[in-house]
Amino acid sequence: MALTNPNNPIKALAGLPRSAPVDTARLREAGVSPALASHYVRAGWLTRLGRGVFMFPNDELAVAPTLAVLARHVPGLHVGGKTALAWRGVRHNVGPREKLTLWGRDPRPLPGWFGQRFPSRYVSRKLFDVQLAADFGLQPLPETPQGPLVSVPERALLEMLSEVGTPQQGLEEARNVMEGLRSPRLDILGKLLQHCPRVKVVRLCVQWAEELSLEWASEARRLAGLRGRGRWLTRLPDGRTLVLKP
Repeated sequence: MALTNPNNPIKALAGLPRSAPVDTARLREAGVSPALASHYVRAGWLTRLGRGVFMFPNDELAVAPTLAVLARHVPGLHVGGKTALAWRGVRHNVGPREKLTLWGRDPRPLPGWFGQRFPSRYVSRKLFDVQLAADFGLQPLPETPQGPLVSVPERALLEMLSEVGTPQQGLEEARNVMEGLRSPRLDILGKLLQHCPRVKVVRLCVQWAEELSLEWASEARRLAGLRGRGRWLTRLPDGRTLVLKP
């Protein structure tokens, strides 16, 4: 494809957003072909982050718009688990440089350029059955309607609980965060519990709600139903055993 406006990069790039990467699709909308993008890289008007992804030199990427762009290339990408709870105001001693917890459908590594700028973990665990819409409980934050999808508190809670018993999620921290979720929407939580085939997650949600004397504990048990028989046990990284009753 021939170059267009090779000597007028200001006009071609003026309408592109700052604080976020731009991909070839967005450049093409602005009339910048891949060949022209390469020309702008050589001329110093663009910096190549990775294959088909660029940013403006000396620009500083912000996490929300960057995730919104990345989500166009990573199926199902969203902010989930403990990070989503923190972003929605349910938090417990979240450190300023704590890794982002990101979820998606495909088991693939996130691009290196993203991880270098935003320390993060990517989880592709299948938490819900196929009868539940893949985007159920995923919404942008109200203050950033064009931003990335973020799990609503009810979905984020179950995502966080699914990691309890792994090196990534401590038991006490998860309990403390869950205790801060005072008023979940039970219609949303109930639907998620009913479509979650993971016994550990369902039992942990119900049992901890009861142990913490949360107001919604009895309703959560009713909505979840009983899953399996007998106790569910797992060995924690510190050597303790987590026991979940039916």
